[in-house]
Amino acid sequence: MSQDSSIINTGLRGVKVASTKISDVDGETGKLIYRGYLAKDLASKATFEEVAHLLLYEKLPDSDELKSFSSKMAKERSLPAEIIQALQTRPKSALPMDILQCAVPMLAHHDPEVKSTTKEHALTTAIKLIAKLPAIVAAWDRIRNAKQPIPPDPRLSHAANFLYMLTGNPPDEETSRFFDVCLVLHAEHAFNASTFSARQVASTTAHMYASITAAMGSLSGSLHGGANTRVMEMLIEINSPENVEPYIIREIEAGNKIMGLGHAVYKVDDPRALILAPMSKRMGEKSGETKWYEISTRLEQKGKEVFKQRKNMDIFVNVDFYSASLFYTMGIPLDLFTPVFAVSRISGWCAHVLEEQFAEAAPKAVLYRPESEYIGEYCGPTECPYVPLGQR
Repeated sequence: MSQDSSIINTGLRGVKVASTKISDVDGETGKLIYRGYLAKDLASKATFEEVAHLLLYEKLPDSDELKSFSSKMAKERSLPAEIIQALQTRPKSALPMDILQCAVPMLAHHDPEVKSTTKEHALTTAIKLIAKLPAIVAAWDRIRNAKQPIPPDPRLSHAANFLYMLTGNPPDEETSRFFDVCLVLHAEHAFNASTFSARQVASTTAHMYASITAAMGSLSGSLHGGANTRVMEMLIEINSPENVEPYIIREIEAGNKIMGLGHAVYKVDDPRALILAPMSKRMGEKSGETKWYEISTRLEQKGKEVFKQRKNMDIFVNVDFYSASLFYTMGIPLDLFTPVFAVSRISGWCAHVLEEQFAEAAPKAVLYRPESEYIGEYCGPTECPYVPLGQR
């Protein structure tokens, strides 16, 4: 019989495993902070390139530093021909997150200094990964649709380049800025599952490519990534603002979640959602299809009302709720929503790997090694005796 029938499954909630200077989430007041700056301020005033520099180098760049950083990013956006060729051999039905996850180790194959353990090389690797991930996602979408990948345009910003490489058309200034804001808002979010995965692998002193590959594996799981895809699928199912209330009542009575409502950390509306909502409205107007925004706003309003009336609880909108309709009206395919999240979050992941391996205040070589409690079988007071195969 088992030694202990109790099961411990905390998911490490409430357990502090490391210190960080990178970001903080205040779920009670709805504040998201990147290295001391409110994310909402950065979203309204900075570019993604500035925020990536802040996360990696611990400071906002001055004009010369930004010019240098942006130049390095632009030079690293092209993919090795061998990786394009490898992508062309993949089944067209392959999941985009699986493609992205397998492409990152291939980038390591093209790094002659992959074994380097210096911070300088790690920073160079981080810039490469931030620059190349959008190219991988865009190239795969075109390849699976029997189109040729589009080389990056050095005249375009990081955000504009992705949309250009994806669609073949340079985005207008407003759309480019909206996507840039999306990248800023998704760049970092403390010790979420994928970030913890990256840091855990980094704690072994594995190189950054390995750490980022682990983060992507974590993000590919439905409990972490893909929420805004499911939000958009829900909006498509509802199809009209008039269908919102019956849908909510049916789902709540069935014990199902309303995607995009509720968050593991925030006890108020997600501050990122408040920024994305008006952009979703504007993109709907630009595209000539406003119903997705209209369904979303009605769903938020009625969802909050019904939860209060039926369950006597407050529920709040999260970042996925409005990013879904925003990405969709930008022409981004549903199954690319999670890879697009990675295109942004790669900056935060890389910052955490750097902090894990090179932070001056951190003790060196602290391997993440949690413990577990065995609740398996014993045969009486001692271990089970081995029974030969013929006697079982």
